[in-house]
Amino acid sequence: MQSFLSDIGLALLVALGMAWKTGWTLVLGFSISSILQAIVSTKSVSERLGKGTAKELAFATAAGAASSSCSYASAAIMRTLYKKGAALTNALAFLFASTNLVIELGIILFLLLGWQFMAAEWIGGILLIAIMSVVVKLTYPQKLAEKARQHEETEGGHQHSAEPLSGDTWRQRLKDPEAPVRISQNFLMEWSMLWKDLMIGFLIGGFLSVFIPDSFWQAIFFSNTSEWIKLPLNAIIGPLIAIVTFVCSIGNVPLAAVLFASGASFGGVLSFIYADLIILPLLDAYRRYFGWKMAAYIGAVLFATMVIAGIVMDVIFTTLGLVPSEAPDIQRELTSFAVDYTFWLNLIFALPAGWMVWTGIHNKSQHHHHG
Repeated sequence: MQSFLSDIGLALLVALGMAWKTGWTLVLGFSISSILQAIVSTKSVSERLGKGTAKELAFATAAGAASSSCSYASAAIMRTLYKKGAALTNALAFLFASTNLVIELGIILFLLLGWQFMAAEWIGGILLIAIMSVVVKLTYPQKLAEKARQHEETEGGHQHSAEPLSGDTWRQRLKDPEAPVRISQNFLMEWSMLWKDLMIGFLIGGFLSVFIPDSFWQAIFFSNTSEWIKLPLNAIIGPLIAIVTFVCSIGNVPLAAVLFASGASFGGVLSFIYADLIILPLLDAYRRYFGWKMAAYIGAVLFATMVIAGIVMDVIFTTLGLVPSEAPDIQRELTSFAVDYTFWLNLIFALPAGWMVWTGIHNKSQHHHHG
């Protein structure tokens, strides 16, 4: 009994470690989404990202890489971009880039899994966007996509005001006296929609890392089979496991380390990491944002893209002899707290987060539309 209680304590500590590692990125991502919703006009987004050209795709990728967001926050930004006129390929490119090409994710991969995974994540992020753009262009459902763009979100607690802030440019709209209140209300709504999903995800990740033995993962990932069979199966199994583990962007790296240490292939672990965008809470968020048919389409496109990218990256790194041979002690990494960059970033970002929550609650009665 004492051992069981000790394991529960360890699982909770691992979950807390996941939340601690991702805290500041969530604040940053939700803040970017809130600002975009308040100041970006439909016309400007349509002109910059509305055609789906290669130049626009590159711009969306660069913007996503600069956003440093967790997958939940990135999905919120993607929804904002798409509903304000961005082409689907550009919106999804932003989504991939903001969860696979960001600096903090690379740092955590380097610290927990080694430089090979960091390099594969960044190179694979570019590959994901290239594959996705081809898949979407070949399968694009025009009527469904336009209907999804107009889909009303009725389950998020309340709708954002459709009235734009005053000003012809984003700088002028940002100077509107109403801007801080609008941004804070948007920020509060994002948290109100997704905080339960985040909490469940961290708890599942923590308990899986403690209570599931290595032998189980070895069986799931066919560790003792031929590499030619293991390669495609692991790339498919990785995203399937990610779907039901609920753990978002940076938060799924610790579990990825557990999987790699337990016998999952390099490509299978990569496809698992890529698949933070199709976990069940996010698929449900896509449903709320766009309707269930469009959510199913987006989920299918993302899944196919992740599987293909995982296989390709595994082949490349195996051919070059770059697949790491040892895995780290992930539980020790997540249960060791220190005054490091994560501590200072969480401390810094807690200040604007607290201010926006307080402002949003204080001015809640001023919100224009309530569900």
